Amino acid sequence: MEININCDLGETSKFCSTENDPLLLGIVNSANVACGYHAGDEPTMKKTVEISKKNGVSVGAHPSFNDPENFGRKRLNLTPNEINRLIIDQITILSEIAENNSMKVTHVKPHGALNNMACENFELATIISKSIIEANKDLIFLVPTGSEMERAGKKLNLKVAAEIFADRNYEDDGNLVSRSKKNALITDPEIAKKHVIKMVKSQALNCYSGKQIPCEIDSVCVHGDGENAVKTAKEIKEGLLSSGISLKSLDQLKKFL
Repeated sequence: MEININCDLGETSKFCSTENDPLLLGIVNSANVACGYHAGDEPTMKKTVEISKKNGVSVGAHPSFNDPENFGRKRLNLTPNEINRLIIDQITILSEIAENNSMKVTHVKPHGALNNMACENFELATIISKSIIEANKDLIFLVPTGSEMERAGKKLNLKVAAEIFADRNYEDDGNLVSRSKKNALITDPEIAKKHVIKMVKSQALNCYSGKQIPCEIDSVCVHGDGENAVKTAKEIKEGLLSSGISLKSLDQLKKFL
């Protein structure tokens, strides 16, 4: 069995520090790089790409609404053309920086409110999928497992990688427990490791109630901004490896070769 570990990185802003980024890039297999719309800037993108290259980490665009004041977390209603331009522009920004460092962008993972809205809305998910195809039909679409983006991407024959979240609990309907609830986050690295290994091995979501929901799992998302972020990522990597699971960058997973 093989799996990917991904992380959202390069998110320079008043909301997020990139202090852990170099350490995390020594652990994860793929980096979702902020493209300057919700966070990040050209120097940060360049640095993230350079460290990723050094560590054999694949890089992907992490497109967002152009809303740095809210870190891309505010829901905005844009036209299909505006969404299309938003996605293509951010892929292009990172692609140019990657190419200047003899790297290529391998995947796309939407951020924040754009991601949450597209998880629920098939029409929006389809617009994003078509925009990715227009930018580069060979890009991998990294999406939450069971989401409308997974459905839309597969319908349009995109390369779709389904992810789970290492440090989040799930409701019985497969949605993440709201951050407004006290049981939303898993802060203990050991518990997060067990949570991930069980889901990956069973190819099913672990719901907080104990229910399991069968699903596809290609990738595990670790967050880089928590107090135990680096420790959690290390525990998960070591736990997966000791369970006999191979770790690969997204573009090196057998299903995409």
